Amino acid sequence: MLKKIFATSLLMAFAGVGLVFAQEAQTRNLASGQKYEIKGVIVQMEDENSFVVRDSVGVNTRVVVSPNTSIKNNSFWGGDRFPASALVRGLNLKVEGIGDSSGALSASKIRFDKSNLLTAQSIDARVSPAEDRITATEQNAKRLSGQIDELMAISNAAKGGAKAAQETADAAVAGVNATNKRISDLDDYVVQSTATVNFRVNSASLSSEAKAALDQVANAARSLKGYTIEVTGFASSDGSTAKNKVLSQRRAQAVIDYLVENGNVPLRRIGTSYGFGELQAIADNSTREGREQNRRVEVKLLVSRGINTNVEVKTTPVDSPSPDNE
Repeated sequence: MLKKIFATSLLMAFAGVGLVFAQEAQTRNLASGQKYEIKGVIVQMEDENSFVVRDSVGVNTRVVVSPNTSIKNNSFWGGDRFPASALVRGLNLKVEGIGDSSGALSASKIRFDKSNLLTAQSIDARVSPAEDRITATEQNAKRLSGQIDELMAISNAAKGGAKAAQETADAAVAGVNATNKRISDLDDYVVQSTATVNFRVNSASLSSEAKAALDQVANAARSLKGYTIEVTGFASSDGSTAKNKVLSQRRAQAVIDYLVENGNVPLRRIGTSYGFGELQAIADNSTREGREQNRRVEVKLLVSRGINTNVEVKTTPVDSPSPDNE
């Protein structure tokens, strides 16, 4: 009975895995030294320096990124530069380069639309927790299998020991229940730490204090698994409501850009971003001090309970600009 319960739990956890790898695509072997231009979508991230692109006819090409690779979004003004860590699965792009000795494409230039990057980020943010769930389930399955085998051996050795047999069964059921709970907790995100950075009037520029606070968030995130970062922007009542709405969004985007470009936070880890404008003020807008506090961006570092079992909420102090910045 215990083994049946255990097998059923594993079957439900892994039911969708086969669909992901159901189709095998042909991998293109490029000629060394020859120039290529590949258009397609990223279907696999091997590491921060290599990934697989699938073109419109379903053929894969392995792409290798070097420190000299130019990675930008398409723009009339030349585009923004991005680190290799910003590339995620689901991103449509164009890659130019030459074939290397391994048959892969050594990229010299990578281009994509920024809007498509945000869409790919949203998709990947939903896929990654599922992958984490599979990994956690495999580890729990191995541990639980060993526990059940050990408990069964004890039960067989204790002939006539009804009490020992009952304790063995209870322990096995408790282990299965604990495993199932951890699987269900994988999508339960809680706040691990918070930080608030403030801005000058009509400005979306980060101060040195704000950058230091964001560096702490990025450093804390590196030690975690299964995390996501929520960014929300706000404004004081200075100016029109419409202008403050746009300004709060620009402030939130400035924080995201810093975390990605300077903190090396992967875009797929930026879960939610929004600009509230004058809404949700935390202080009185009729006073100078209150308006200073309302010109802010709140950053929340959230983690999955299923992957991070010991969650402690921490708060980074608010970095308010001095009155001289009015």
